[in-house]
Amino acid sequence: MAYDGERADAQVVDQLEAILRGVAEELAGWRARALKAETDIKELRGSAGGAGGGAARLDPEVRNRLAELEQENKTLRQRVEGAKLRVHDLLGRLTFLEEQAREAGNGGGGGGRAAGGSTGAATGGGAQ
Repeated sequence: MAYDGERADAQVVDQLEAILRGVAEELAGWRARALKAETDIKELRGSAGGAGGGAARLDPEVRNRLAELEQENKTLRQRVEGAKLRVHDLLGRLTFLEEQAREAGNGGGGGGRAAGGSTGAATGGGAQ
């Protein structure tokens, strides 16, 4: 019966890892979009004659596009921050489940906790 419990833990860990990979891929996409929006904004500002009064000389279409890009960039940054928080939470859950599985494998001894602490630190470091 302990074997079934370990198997269930492994399935949950696999599911969390799959979710984490999906969130990481989505985060990378949002980051790429935010960087592109920033690059577009810099190019638009550069084509307007540089800093200081350039925005006043932009035609209305360019000004509207610039405002859209800035809003999209703000939205993407908020979504990226939210995703970071969710990834951090998932990493904590994954670390907990790994520790539980290790403790179950070690008969609940204290050795599993020490190993889990080191894995948790390594995993947590990757999220930052």
